[in-house]
Amino acid sequence: MKRITLALTGASGMAYGLRLLACLLAAGCRVDLLVSQAARIVARQELDLSLPSGSDELARFLRQHLSSTAGDLRVYGREEWFAPAASGSNPADAMVVCPCTMGTLAAIAQGLSDNLIERAADVIIKERRPLVLVPRETPFSLIHLRNMTALAQAGATILPANPGFYHRPQSVDAVVNYVVARVLDHLGIAHDLLPRWGDGGTS
Repeated sequence: MKRITLALTGASGMAYGLRLLACLLAAGCRVDLLVSQAARIVARQELDLSLPSGSDELARFLRQHLSSTAGDLRVYGREEWFAPAASGSNPADAMVVCPCTMGTLAAIAQGLSDNLIERAADVIIKERRPLVLVPRETPFSLIHLRNMTALAQAGATILPANPGFYHRPQSVDAVVNYVVARVLDHLGIAHDLLPRWGDGGTS
């Protein structure tokens, strides 16, 4: 069973993070979920979801909301320093921050560890495990670009939430699936969210 650390932060695009969570669980992964306070605000604003504050309550809520019984979902608070993700002695197979704020991206780029999301990313980088960051911001400032360059040089994958349209999406869900599919590809997790290029997905 792959263990993936998934962090939801306060950038716009909460639908990406929740769809990714659903796909990871459906694939039988163990997901260690980290949710920032700003992410809770965005979930309410964009999806009318009021996420419970307690870790166990949030795990139950998300399983019910996503109609998921597969995989293994564990939720940790921002200062649960005994969480597995906080130590290089027990790193996940990979980590995704989706959606990723520019503030979180900057903190990770500078090696800060003021909360569990930043510390988990720092652990993943130092242990040379895959780190995928999904920023949802436009335009990028020079500061943003320099932070992304530093992270790319450290081995992270910068995967902006920029959907393609060659598969002719007919719904918002199809647009969300495009970005989530690219994340899953970089994690090496099989999916059927959209046709592959050259496999009949275009005309």
